[in-house]
Amino acid sequence: MSEIITRFPPSPTGYLHIGGARTALFNWLFVKHFGGKLVLRIEDTDAERSTQESVDAIFDALDWLGIDWDDGPHYQSKRLDVYTEHVNKLIESGHAYYCTCTQERLEEMRNKAKAQNQNPMYDRQCRDKGLEKTDGAVVRFKSPLDGNSVIKDVIKGNIVINNTEIDDFIILRSDGSPMYNLACVIDDITMNISHVIRGDDHISNTPKQMMLFTALGVDLPVFGHVPMVLGPDKSRLSKRHGAMSVTEYREMGYTPDALINYLVRLGWSHGDQEFFTRDDLIEKFTLDNIGKSAGIFNPGKLLALNADHIKEASPKSLFPQVMPFMKEKGIDAEEGEHLENIIETLQPRSKTFIEMAEGAEFYYNDEVVFEEKPAKKFLKPNAIEPLTVLAEELKALTQFAESDIEDAFKRVMEKTELKLGKIAQPVRVALTGKAASPGIFEIIDILGRDSVVSRIEKAIKFINAKV
Repeated sequence: MSEIITRFPPSPTGYLHIGGARTALFNWLFVKHFGGKLVLRIEDTDAERSTQESVDAIFDALDWLGIDWDDGPHYQSKRLDVYTEHVNKLIESGHAYYCTCTQERLEEMRNKAKAQNQNPMYDRQCRDKGLEKTDGAVVRFKSPLDGNSVIKDVIKGNIVINNTEIDDFIILRSDGSPMYNLACVIDDITMNISHVIRGDDHISNTPKQMMLFTALGVDLPVFGHVPMVLGPDKSRLSKRHGAMSVTEYREMGYTPDALINYLVRLGWSHGDQEFFTRDDLIEKFTLDNIGKSAGIFNPGKLLALNADHIKEASPKSLFPQVMPFMKEKGIDAEEGEHLENIIETLQPRSKTFIEMAEGAEFYYNDEVVFEEKPAKKFLKPNAIEPLTVLAEELKALTQFAESDIEDAFKRVMEKTELKLGKIAQPVRVALTGKAASPGIFEIIDILGRDSVVSRIEKAIKFINAKV
């Protein structure tokens, strides 16, 4: 196999959304698997809608996902001379021509076709006139008048398009700016693109692009059209289904590894495996296992997968991801072993980094706020004795490791003749303010003797104040 070069060509007219991110990911994994190159180009020839803010947002999203590129970014707006040069070649070779038809005439043509229930198509009036360039003239491509175009799609199989369904499409606007199909093909040619992997909403463009490749005497790249992503109701994915920008998922506390894992599985499979690390995907990804049917976006599955990735990650790797959320909560946490231990206790019960930050609050807040229901249920007069005995046992410990803490609880159980649950739940509420938390021995070990004893004594005062 010759060198594989793919491209990701976003239009900077908004943020990077789920569909675009998946396309970028498929291209990235493909070149990573085969040792190829990924070209990033910004298709910004639509000057009215393209913005630098969108360009920056796309870069930000790709950076967060960890999708890098080997060439670029190239901006189409800076390559207008290249497009004009190739248009002139097409005109000189007889594959394109100037068209001076007015907008009024074209509109009349469209209305007439619609009235006859026909597809609006240009009637090729200027095709053989040999017109020269004039103000207001566009350049059209001479499409074949008969025959078929066969897309040899490596994902969907052969797709046959009747050439009579394709009119003489415009390749250069009257202001000299290129149309999408022309710019796309010239970029693919000059950037040596070997594989075009993109959404199947581009299938209608592919025959036109194939014609341009052929007219310019260039071999076709390999085409692979990826099925669309649909919402749970099988309709086109929209914001109501969760089709938000990629960076919104970062703000919601998702890890990029989980989003990448989920996006790949929207259309690609490797047996029954659901959980993939980044290295797993690079090792296993090929175009062969991309399905032909649309992927169904399920926010619940994404959330569950996010929880799995948080659980499986090393606590240290989660530092930079959870820290911003802790800061939002007013938690002044420092990286180090202490935070690593805290994260480790929260991983099994955190679906997002927002939940993890919320779960970490009690570790850093000296003044515990008791939630009403658990306080009413567990901080009652009969809890005073076990709480008092535990505080005394903890004060007497010469070492404060988890095993020593467990032994202290056993002695409290013996002295009070209570089972662990009857002791642990009041202690849990005293230390965290909540009925659910990480393991009680882990919490005590991380909080430290002084903080634990202080919190227990405050809980006893709280109970006495209610009596």
